[in-house]
Amino acid sequence: MRTEKEMMDLILSKAERDERIRAVVLNGSRANPNVKRDIFQDYDIVYLVNDIASFTDDHSWVDYFGERIMMQMPEEKVLPLANDDGRFPYLMQFIDGNRIDLTLISINKIDELNWESLSIPLLDKDDLVSDLPPSDDRDFHIKRPGKKEYEDTCNEFWWICLNISKGLWREELSYVMFMYEQVNRNVLIRMVEWDIGIQTNFSKSSGKFGKYFRDFLNDEDWDQFVVTYPGPGYDRIWDALFAMCDLFRKKAISVADYFSYDYPYEDDQKVSAYLRRVQHLPKGSETQGL
Repeated sequence: MRTEKEMMDLILSKAERDERIRAVVLNGSRANPNVKRDIFQDYDIVYLVNDIASFTDDHSWVDYFGERIMMQMPEEKVLPLANDDGRFPYLMQFIDGNRIDLTLISINKIDELNWESLSIPLLDKDDLVSDLPPSDDRDFHIKRPGKKEYEDTCNEFWWICLNISKGLWREELSYVMFMYEQVNRNVLIRMVEWDIGIQTNFSKSSGKFGKYFRDFLNDEDWDQFVVTYPGPGYDRIWDALFAMCDLFRKKAISVADYFSYDYPYEDDQKVSAYLRRVQHLPKGSETQGL
């Protein structure tokens, strides 16, 4: 596996020799002084370039960076639909384990750029990015929730629990897991983040999708968070759902108390009782018997 020095030398040497490339900026975790280094960190790189079409008309120029396992070019995909925002990313996974996420941006777009706080200029031929402030993760710190945002989050969580319950009774596995993981999981993560924000004075990041939760949660809360991930079988999903409800309730009440917001106790109680009834409702019932 090529070392960090070898990879950075490769990235910079290409830019130094190619007159079309006018500046190089490092983004992401490698620009974050608070992140522990490991062998899976990507090289998130921006090339500010002249004549972006001269690069994108023939993609073979990226072969310079080494032998790949595979590559994605999001701007050439129809699913999901391309952003078409004047940027062209090359996401490259190499045989040796390194990965470069390299984004081309035309220098004509320089005035429209809003650089994230995790940005380090590596090369600047025309003084385009020399005034960037020191890199830190301030843009990714947990943000304080407004009252309406908090209320909407609580409403969304308990409403989606109703959807999950009917999917479980019907044994519609893909629907259940979409609602559980893609919707309610994200709502739970948001609430846990707000509670972490309170504990850290909203001066920290918990990482994308809460990937640094283990660094912030006590053992009891972490163990409860882990239990919210279900094993195979509908009974286990029910158990995980109730664990998720317990953790959400705990964190939501903590956030409400801190900000003097109102936790929806009545919604919680009614939905929780409904979930228990649906859990034990015999299959083939012609009425919910409420």
